[in-house]
Amino acid sequence: MDFKNITVAGSGVLGSQIAFQTAFKGFNVSVYDINDEVIAQAKERISKLKQRYLEDLQATEEEVDQAYNRLSFHSNLADAVTNADLVIEAIPEVVQIKVDFYEKLAKVAPAETIFATNSSTLLPSQFAEATGRPERFLALHFANEIWKNNTAEIMKHPGTNTDVFDKVISFAKAIGMVALPLHKEQPGYILNSLLVPLLDAAQMLLVKEVADPETIDKTWMVGTGAPLGPFAILDVVGIKTAYNITQAKAEKTGDPAFKKLAELLKTEYIDKGKLGRETGEGFYTYPNPSFISPDFLK
Repeated sequence: MDFKNITVAGSGVLGSQIAFQTAFKGFNVSVYDINDEVIAQAKERISKLKQRYLEDLQATEEEVDQAYNRLSFHSNLADAVTNADLVIEAIPEVVQIKVDFYEKLAKVAPAETIFATNSSTLLPSQFAEATGRPERFLALHFANEIWKNNTAEIMKHPGTNTDVFDKVISFAKAIGMVALPLHKEQPGYILNSLLVPLLDAAQMLLVKEVADPETIDKTWMVGTGAPLGPFAILDVVGIKTAYNITQAKAEKTGDPAFKKLAELLKTEYIDKGKLGRETGEGFYTYPNPSFISPDFLK
């Protein structure tokens, strides 16, 4: 594996984490997003990750500063991918936004650059044609808080070159991940194929007013020994992402329950600035959510 320069396109919650983890492991990383205002937010978001690495990984100040110094930030796509060996796309889960992005990327990226999508719900074959290089395209999916939950699911589509697949598996290991190869396309990969039904079921219990988020989480935590319940997980994922996925399901299925859930997430959470752990409030309030209290499970 001869990757040196990595571009991460999209600097949201997960994009920022991918960029910092990759830089922490010694790669040069270009962070791309759509304008300078969003890039300013990215710098702030990534700076905050330094503290998590000091606490969770016992990294040194020198290590996190060196990692940050390996990052460069760009609002011009051509500049961001000039020397890219690999571009990891982590932009919103909206098909048309991704298609438009790949068509632009194909025009400016070097011919040998490999493209990877971090999409959690969409399949690489949906975008393979738009990339202009289907054989050099696949999915590379991370779990949130990737420095701790270090899974990397590498999923090929029928046209992915085997050598490209193997190189991306090696790259995932090089940035400290447990590499999990998927040989066939599967919506949601392995992790989300297991997780999404849990999160959907929890949200349906809420929207049907069966119980409140704390009671639902408590049930799951006590009953299975899990460290987090589904609503605490949703706060980590981010409520905007949950809303985008729910809205897409509502449009696709016409199911009134998904419509009602999308409306609830928008009006009660997103519109009130409660976007999850990142903003300090979602279903819980941070940094001291109720579920970390010793009495929560009683």
